[in-house]
Amino acid sequence: MNLDVYGFHEQPFRMTPDVRLFFPSTAHSRAYAHLLYGLSQREGFVVVTGEVGAGKTTLIERLCAEFSTKGHAMARVMTTQVEPAELLRLVAIAFGAPADGGKAELLQGIIATLRRGVAERGRRQILIVDEAQALPVASLEELRMLSNVTEGAHALLQVLLLGQPQLRHTLARPDLDQLRQRVLAAYHLAALTREETHLYVRHRMTSVGWTGYPALEEKALDLVHEHSGGIPRRINRLCTRVLLAGALEHATVLTAELVSITAEELTQDLGAICAKAPAPHGAEDGTALRALTERVGQLERGVAPRERRGRLQKLWTQFATLGGRA
Repeated sequence: MNLDVYGFHEQPFRMTPDVRLFFPSTAHSRAYAHLLYGLSQREGFVVVTGEVGAGKTTLIERLCAEFSTKGHAMARVMTTQVEPAELLRLVAIAFGAPADGGKAELLQGIIATLRRGVAERGRRQILIVDEAQALPVASLEELRMLSNVTEGAHALLQVLLLGQPQLRHTLARPDLDQLRQRVLAAYHLAALTREETHLYVRHRMTSVGWTGYPALEEKALDLVHEHSGGIPRRINRLCTRVLLAGALEHATVLTAELVSITAEELTQDLGAICAKAPAPHGAEDGTALRALTERVGQLERGVAPRERRGRLQKLWTQFATLGGRA
């Protein structure tokens, strides 16, 4: 996008989280308050969930920016179906502990490093686990055991779990009752309301030098909310394209029509990407099997017995081949 057209000194709707552009919506302000309360307890777990793009990472960036200047050691782990031993290895790397050896060596190294951090620097140590909904139950249990390690009367580690809504369902499992008892604060990050979407768009643009040019139609902002569902990342994606279209036309007003056309183009673009995506493994075989089934039925209904026998034998051979791949 040509920033000079509208006088912005940066792009207002970057997809990557930027704490400088943090917008304190009602949901985000409450989520942050829950984070601060939970972390003030200095033990156990704090849980924040939300849809993809709801702003969880931006929230954590703000937290890290604030806490890193207050003597806290903040370690972050991104997880995707990580088994217990590999999760411990990631935790070790995040805290600068030795990452070699088996589970016992990893645990010893992590605990020794955490104890040194408390003894030598007096630091509070916080582990942030992102995409926690992907963790197996055994890995969540490993985190619970780590959170139980103490030095005197104080826990060595506090754990912050970030995840999509599925994480709440996982934590509700009966076999995770002990972990649930260690959750001191939990919050689900909801989407922005229509009014907050208006404020969010204006806030982001003002933060990078917007002074009212281009003008924004109220109806246009209503449509931004309608098409994005109030999810910040979707708002950013749509508004980036709207500004690009406006800049190309040197539009002085971003209209509802422009938003509507741009949203439709985005939908078509994504539809084209999905249409070009390869079929899931086995989908072609499933289609072939259905076609063969239909052909077998036709032969059994309408071909003379001697001819039918030969054709059916061929088809059953194809069935066997496909069945072996399914």
